[in-house]
Amino acid sequence: MSELPDHIAVLGGRVHNLRNINVDIPLNKFTAISGLSGSGKSSLAMGILYAEGSRRYLDALSTYTRRRISQVGRADVTAVHHIPAAIALRQRPNVPNVRSTVGTMSESLNVLRLMFSRLASHRCPNGHQLPPSIKVAQAAAVQGEHMGEITCPICGVTFRFPSAEDFAFNSAGACPTCGGTGLLRQLVPERLIPDPTKTIDEGAVASWRLPGRNFMPDVARAIGVRTDVPFNQLTKKEQHTVLHGAKKGYPVDLPSANGRVFHMNNALYENAYLAVEDTAAKATNERTLARLDRFYEMTVCPTCHGSRFNPKLFTSLINGQNIAQVSALTLGALADWNDRLAETYDTTMRDLVRNLSRELTGALQPLLDLGLDYLTLDRAGNTLSTGELQRLQLGRTLRSETNGVLYVLDEPSVGLHPANVDGLVGIIKKLIALGNTVVVVDHDTNLLNAADFMVEMGPGAGQDGGTVIAHGTLAQVAADPQSRIAPFLTGQAPVIVRQQADPAKQYAHGTIQLTVSDYNNLHDVSVALPKRRLIGISGFSGAGKTSLILDSLIPALKAQHKKEPLPRQVSALTAKGIRRVVSVNSVPVGKNARSTVATYSGIFDHIRQLFADTPDAQAHGWDAGHFSYNTEGGVCPNCGGTGTISLDIQYLPDMVETCPVCHGQRYNPETLAVQWHGMSIADVLNLSVRQALPLFQDVPAISSILQHLADMGLGYLVLGESTPQISGGEAQRLKLVTEMGRNQKSSLFVFDEPSVGLHPLDVRTLLQVFESLRNQGATIIYIEHDLDMLANADYLVDLGPRGGTAGGRIVAAGTPAEVAAAPESITGRYLAAHLRG
Repeated sequence: MSELPDHIAVLGGRVHNLRNINVDIPLNKFTAISGLSGSGKSSLAMGILYAEGSRRYLDALSTYTRRRISQVGRADVTAVHHIPAAIALRQRPNVPNVRSTVGTMSESLNVLRLMFSRLASHRCPNGHQLPPSIKVAQAAAVQGEHMGEITCPICGVTFRFPSAEDFAFNSAGACPTCGGTGLLRQLVPERLIPDPTKTIDEGAVASWRLPGRNFMPDVARAIGVRTDVPFNQLTKKEQHTVLHGAKKGYPVDLPSANGRVFHMNNALYENAYLAVEDTAAKATNERTLARLDRFYEMTVCPTCHGSRFNPKLFTSLINGQNIAQVSALTLGALADWNDRLAETYDTTMRDLVRNLSRELTGALQPLLDLGLDYLTLDRAGNTLSTGELQRLQLGRTLRSETNGVLYVLDEPSVGLHPANVDGLVGIIKKLIALGNTVVVVDHDTNLLNAADFMVEMGPGAGQDGGTVIAHGTLAQVAADPQSRIAPFLTGQAPVIVRQQADPAKQYAHGTIQLTVSDYNNLHDVSVALPKRRLIGISGFSGAGKTSLILDSLIPALKAQHKKEPLPRQVSALTAKGIRRVVSVNSVPVGKNARSTVATYSGIFDHIRQLFADTPDAQAHGWDAGHFSYNTEGGVCPNCGGTGTISLDIQYLPDMVETCPVCHGQRYNPETLAVQWHGMSIADVLNLSVRQALPLFQDVPAISSILQHLADMGLGYLVLGESTPQISGGEAQRLKLVTEMGRNQKSSLFVFDEPSVGLHPLDVRTLLQVFESLRNQGATIIYIEHDLDMLANADYLVDLGPRGGTAGGRIVAAGTPAEVAAAPESITGRYLAAHLRG
């Protein structure tokens, strides 16, 4: 009898920058893949292990079924032996739409809807509240036109009780007023008249400054409104005319720019509200719609009070509570409610109740294990942080508790507080105990140290990576002289890598002061942040970090700069000298494969001009536009300048092939024949930043940008590399290229989890970039969980102590050492241990 295989064997892996690698991944173990950003970690994990594991599983299905499933193409690998069926958890979950809630995303609401249909006390049309009965479930099983009908024992009327589908706010159960969103988009009077001390002639009515409405003051004057008197001093009638006057035509004389008077017999009057509504109705471009957003505010629906459900459903009760009330419970409280539920029913119903309760427990338990007990089922999905979205996705994936599966997790620690990482490790070990194999791409040393086995990719990134530099147990990797992660696993690497500000001179350059009165879980929270410092914002997911900085500070600063009203939740803001806010996230840059490092950084325009200035190009009469692969002219006629072609082969996944005409070079032969310094434009696009530097040393417009890229640790990026394919950490640094070398004294940079996707060595490079910006006068705020980033801040603000209703307070503020010593700060405990090494 042959022995069962104990490892996955990858032979000849060549996906992206992988250099024909061979590597073994142990089965039924937890394997971590480490390495610098761009070293080939995701290429091995997602590009080979997940791609082959999922493809082979789908190959077992019928062609009819496969045509209806999104498939991954065959990986560029010689062979992969003994690979199980694979499930992947990707790094960045998609931001949910306005109709998604924690309940719909976790599928817990599906179970709750079924519970309310089958277990609730329903009310008959004559107002009699019926006790819960097994007859309801029996009636639901009846086929035909009488399905779901019961008879009231008091008045004898037969009626149909709500089905599970009737409780769905995304279909039959939607509130008739808001359509199931819980919100209404309404115009805000204060935004139409932002400064009532101004006169109409001075621009008091903001909506009359919209295109095509600039003559409204003249019409208002013609119908009796004084336009040279401050708006707040006009009579009630005049104010009513401005805000609600009838849409009618009036004769009016309009002065023109040259002093002549133009008479209109029927100038249409639009009041302050209609000016916005009519513009919105006719708007066709996103820019106009975005401009109109400043006049609107999302308000809670007055009919369903934000619950999203049709209020007629609120007569169906379980233990006196309707579905909206139960949906508003935190997941922790909902679990307790669910645990006690069976005991509140008589014996005829308990088996049914327990059966449904088990289903709800199965949906809730992974979320509780991952520390999401503070969320509620009715929490809108688009208000969740990245870490919360990641854990919801993970909880849904883990609910099935299958065995014999390969789980590939791409940076599951993204957005997780160090305390939540401990819970993640527990979930992974549970998966292993069930007989699964788990492969994790990550940089969090606490997560890496929990692995059974490690594969380290490197030694560098991009062209400098793609090989296995260390491989084995943690002890073996830690002892390997080639390993670059080893010092961080063992705690030998220094934690503090920059000169931090003197605590006594923390506020030497001034202060940014903010008070948020009431927003999400923030209530009268005030913070004073030092200018020209590195400021870390820490705390659990859901503690209020995003609410404080991204939703309050940034909009308030932008409103103050435009001299508009502050956001409603901001009661005070002082930020003298801050005139520019730059918000940087790790979302990939560029919309499609036509966006490359060269185009995004701005150097391609200059490169194209160099080629256009050559004698060959001028002899043909070609300008710089001829050398763009985004326009007709010099591009390959077969692929249209993409360098690739897509082949539809029906039930198999689409194949993307290198263009057989231009061989991936994007241009036609005539254009490729034009050379600058002995190179075609395709040759230039194939250079890395590092290789291009000496070539363009005499072209300052290009060399300065290339040097900034190299200084930010991006020297390995290829100029023609597609930007949507680069990692989140690379994307953040690429976005900063144009900021380097400028005076930044009036600038505030805000980063949302800048350490996403970064190796500890990359974190040090990022801190050097931040220090460079700070030396140019910038103030830098970053929302973070990474302990290296927090430890190197000048000033920390820790929110908590936990998330949701258990958060929303500043539990510690000061230097990293002061936060580490704060007894109430959970972040501080982990930071203290990290600082000790």
